[in-house]
Amino acid sequence: MDATQTSAARRPMRADARRNYDRLLTAARAAFAEHGTDASLEDIARRAGLGVGTLYRHFPTRDDLLEAVFHDSVEDLQAQALARLDDPEPGAALMDWLRAIAEHATTYRGLAGSLMTTMLGETTAQPSDCHRRLLTAGEALLARAQGSGAIRADVEIAELLRLVNGLAWASRPSPAGADRTDRLLELALWGLVPRA
Repeated sequence: MDATQTSAARRPMRADARRNYDRLLTAARAAFAEHGTDASLEDIARRAGLGVGTLYRHFPTRDDLLEAVFHDSVEDLQAQALARLDDPEPGAALMDWLRAIAEHATTYRGLAGSLMTTMLGETTAQPSDCHRRLLTAGEALLARAQGSGAIRADVEIAELLRLVNGLAWASRPSPAGADRTDRLLELALWGLVPRA
């Protein structure tokens, strides 16, 4: 996001622009739930009763729309991380939070793949706001788990987020996707435990 977009984003919206923005988000949530994150942007605009030009004025890219749609769930994941910072078992607190990340990634078909490329900053020079917030929240949990000796010292939070989203993506075709993701996550995290 460049400086022009940043200053424009901070200006309050006119009432009609705000209504259009909200209608687009509502339509996008419904379309993503029905068709996955690859849902047609033209269909989203049509569902909102607006032209596709209005959609692109508010959300210049699909990534911008995805980030807006999932803003609330990322805030929730951030809050969950903060709430777990006082957990007496830092390793278990980190694992529980990573499970919540995996569950979020399997909410919509295609979301895990989008998170792997978009929210982990692989399609843009700078990581997205959602990615930065998850990194910050997760770093504190990881540091506590490493400090307690529950997780290897050479592990980085960005690696864990990639791992979790990769496992969620790998489990996507399964009817038992969430259960399989949890099992794969448990197996993968054994490799994060320091060796004696």
